[in-house]
Amino acid sequence: MFLRLGLIAFGGPAAHTALMREELVRRRRWVSDQRFADLMGATNLIPGPNSTELAIHLGHERAGWRGLLVAGVAFIVPAAVLVTLLAWVYVEQGETPAVEGVLYGVVPVVLAIIVWALAGLGRTVLSSWWLALLAGAALAAYLLGVNELVVLFGGAAVVAAVRGVRDLARRGPAALALPLLVAGTQQDGRLTELFLTMLKIGAVLYGSGYVLLAFLEGDFVDRLGWVSHQQVLDAVSVGQVTPGPVFTTATFLGYVVAGLPGAFLATVAIFLPSFVFVGLLTRLTDWLRSRAWTSALLDGVNATALALMAGVSLQLGRTGLVDPLTVALFGLTLLALWRTRLNSAWLIAAGALVGVARYLTG
Repeated sequence: MFLRLGLIAFGGPAAHTALMREELVRRRRWVSDQRFADLMGATNLIPGPNSTELAIHLGHERAGWRGLLVAGVAFIVPAAVLVTLLAWVYVEQGETPAVEGVLYGVVPVVLAIIVWALAGLGRTVLSSWWLALLAGAALAAYLLGVNELVVLFGGAAVVAAVRGVRDLARRGPAALALPLLVAGTQQDGRLTELFLTMLKIGAVLYGSGYVLLAFLEGDFVDRLGWVSHQQVLDAVSVGQVTPGPVFTTATFLGYVVAGLPGAFLATVAIFLPSFVFVGLLTRLTDWLRSRAWTSALLDGVNATALALMAGVSLQLGRTGLVDPLTVALFGLTLLALWRTRLNSAWLIAAGALVGVARYLTG
């Protein structure tokens, strides 16, 4: 299943999350909406590609450590292979094949899947009027340009503070005692440097593709001088428009720097920290939910993560719903999600066919 998601998951982390909810919560009922929301919120607390980490965490939820490895690798590999092929074309021809036709039809379909997921998750996550108010404030802050990490951790702090005041009012000053969270050759040399640089980025990067762009610019253009600014922009563009994790941008740059060995090592390096972090996080998520104070933090993270997902959806809607045909695709997809249990892969395939047909006839 995660292999298929890796092949069809266009649209970035918000779309990936919506597709995973559609498959695992709505269609297969492997996890509840509350559990899905907790895992989604928890992965926002660690660095790395959040949607990939969510896939890894869901794999562990279903089949333990073997599931963790299988889900993560299956979600990453299709995108890594596709990006490697596009990188080969780029190196040989100097440009990447146009994908605008496919995206024209796919984006409205993916947007509808995100909206449907938001509606379902909202009923679970926004369990009180003040959590809904917090989500609205978080959405407004995000749209005004406040950094998503500030929004995310600010929301967690607000909910924890509200719960703390309530406990104090009920039980007295003792309620303010908070638990502590403890939380060889020149080519070989270049490959080693490439691996360590991508490993560092995967281990410390929070945020969107724009933050990834800044890290890649700083290391590969300014510090190492291996690629140009335009090549980094091309790599990020390929990562954005292909299905699967945006972090496969590393695969593209790895190929440009050192061919197939570079593509492989860059991919392994940038995703390896995610497997480690999620492996550690699986031991903490239940603990976080089982205690009142940390449960409040998780509620705040869930509400603000949902708001960030809505903010990304609004931005995606502005670029994807551009004419009556795309609006119709969006509406028909919502209708199909409401009235049927059709596999989301068929909906995305139908959107892609419409986009290709329009591209060929236009």
